[in-house]
Amino acid sequence: MPISEKIAEDMTRASWIRRMFEQGRRLKEEHGEKSVFDFSLGNPILEPPEEVKEALRDLVTNSPSGLHRYMANAGDGNARQAIADYLNKEHKADFSHSDVIMSTGAAGGLNVALKALLDPGDEVVVIMPFFTEYRFYVDNHGGKLVKAQSDENFDLDPEELDRVVGPRTKAVIINSPNNPTGRLYSQENLEQLGEVLTRKQSLHGHPITLISDEPYRKIVYDGLKVPSVFSVYPNTVMIVSHSKDLGLAGERIGYAAVSPVHDDRAQLESAMTFVTRTLGFVNAPALFQQVVARCQDASVPVERYQELRDLFCDVLENAGLEYSRPQGAFYLFPKTPIDDDVKFVNMMLQERVLAVPGSGFGSPGYMRLSYCVTKEEIMGAAGAIERVVQNAKNI
Repeated sequence: MPISEKIAEDMTRASWIRRMFEQGRRLKEEHGEKSVFDFSLGNPILEPPEEVKEALRDLVTNSPSGLHRYMANAGDGNARQAIADYLNKEHKADFSHSDVIMSTGAAGGLNVALKALLDPGDEVVVIMPFFTEYRFYVDNHGGKLVKAQSDENFDLDPEELDRVVGPRTKAVIINSPNNPTGRLYSQENLEQLGEVLTRKQSLHGHPITLISDEPYRKIVYDGLKVPSVFSVYPNTVMIVSHSKDLGLAGERIGYAAVSPVHDDRAQLESAMTFVTRTLGFVNAPALFQQVVARCQDASVPVERYQELRDLFCDVLENAGLEYSRPQGAFYLFPKTPIDDDVKFVNMMLQERVLAVPGSGFGSPGYMRLSYCVTKEEIMGAAGAIERVVQNAKNI
């Protein structure tokens, strides 16, 4: 065949999220937009806040000389310093601009971090359920994905982590607020994780890096606040995307922040800067580095997502589905009424309601529903969801 056998195999295991999204596009072409209820993709519905638009207008109108040229691979120094200043305020730390590497979204930041860290065969621990693309990001750089089960509330389980973090573990990826569950890890939970990693790092005699994937850091509800991972473990890299909090998913802009007290701070930052170039990113999008540097305190109106969460929770309750109320992000992860989550999602598809099976996130028996959609879409799907649930219970 003309393509790599490995890629051909990977394509058969490709993201359920995109697969369902493409199904939705096909159904919309056949039946019309308003007859299809697509909850498959976390594609932010809220437009960027006014601060972003103002920054963009100013930069386009009064473009400084050299704005669109090549720059340092780690990004523009002034933009990185603006972000470091924000991080110092947010995390009560001592970041400098050199601790910030601008990235092509969170995906770019994760790939840069993993490329800098992994040798072939090194293990990366992820917490189930996990964002489905992690398996490919780890594989991109010769790593081996190791799954750790969360507890019954989707929290970190210290005993499970103690079991799976072994002599080949090079990194642990966490994601809070979590995609797909919406779970927010508590300060206590994170401290337990830090204790496990500190002990394992000493036992195995090599650094273990905690990678905290935080694209939903500002998308939290009910007055909650995301604890700082930098306070619980020194060897930490935080990956941030502005796809969700500023509504800029298509602009692919984010950053990686290396803890100022990381044991190998300078070497890791040099490696991540180097691989930003050699992976082909070269540098993150120049214009939007400047935009987000001016908008670190800004956010989309999170209360709008909270309203959508509450509305969809009511729909699930009326349908008789069991779920945990999300504390952040914009996903629900209810149990499917039959064990075969793929079969149930296909039953939903027959009613033109699109969800993603939990199997795609390493947790069969569940499904993910994204509520970054309109109220009309959620209410329009309510009757269909109830019908499918009742039909499933009668099987």
